Parts: sequence; C-alpha cells; structure tokens
Amino acid sequence: MASVNPYLSFNDKCEEAFNFYKSVFGGEFTTLGRFSDIPPGDHPTPPEEANKVMHVALPIGPSTVLMGSDTPAAMGTIHNGNNFYVAVAPESEAEATRIFNGLAAGGTVTMPMEKAFWGAYFGMLVDKFGIQWMVNYQYEQ
Repeated sequence: MASVNPYLSFNDKCEEAFNFYKSVFGGEFTTLGRFSDIPPGDHPTPPEEANKVMHVALPIGPSTVLMGSDTPAAMGTIHNGNNFYVAVAPESEAEATRIFNGLAAGGTVTMPMEKAFWGAYFGMLVDKFGIQWMVNYQYEQ
C-alpha cells in the first residue's frame, strides 16, 4: 500500500523548523542535503542559496517521514496556508501531551488537548513556523 508523507516548504527556515521538530519527535534526519550538494552544471545555485536545505527527512513514526526544503528564490515565495494539517497519531496519552506541548512552544493552541466525543485525546495548534498540527491519540475501543 502507498504511504503519505507530509512535505513542508519554507522561506529560509527549513533547518530551524526541522531542528525544532527533531527536538519534539526525537530521532535523527535520514537525509539532510543542501543546494550546494547539487553537482556542478545540473542546476546552478546562486551562492547566497548554497547553504539552504534542498531536502530533509525526519522519521516521526513507524511509517511516516516528515520531509521539507527551503524554496529557492527562482521558485517564488511560500505563503503559509490554512488548507492543510499534519496529523500525528501518538501511541499513548502521555506521548500525545508531550508532542502537543513541544509543538505548541512559541505557537498558538487552537484547541487544547482534551478528551473528544469520538473516543480520543485530541488537540490542534499552529506551531511557531505557521504549520498546523492535529494530535489525536485514539483510546482503545
């Protein structure tokens, strides 16, 4: 079966954002490449963009990888949108609380973590980078 992995684009904040996500979820980057890693002649990179993140991958669960990159100036400016969330399904209520509180640091809680009518412990927030998150721990049925 296919898997879905969120891919986040940033204006020069990808490394900062992913170091933040790494501090919340733990683990290590499986990939961290910069535009300076592109072979000469393939796609010339302006010197001021050489250290930007071309691609980063951070496993955040048994089958989910959070991925991202900075956006080169030639591709235009990224605007934070409100048309998506990254949904996280922790394995315990304690883990849900830890992840939620970690992501909420410096951000805005839009729905505090609480028991929801569908049998879950659920909350929503926008992190300090403008990314919307849902944390949903589903209690055993």
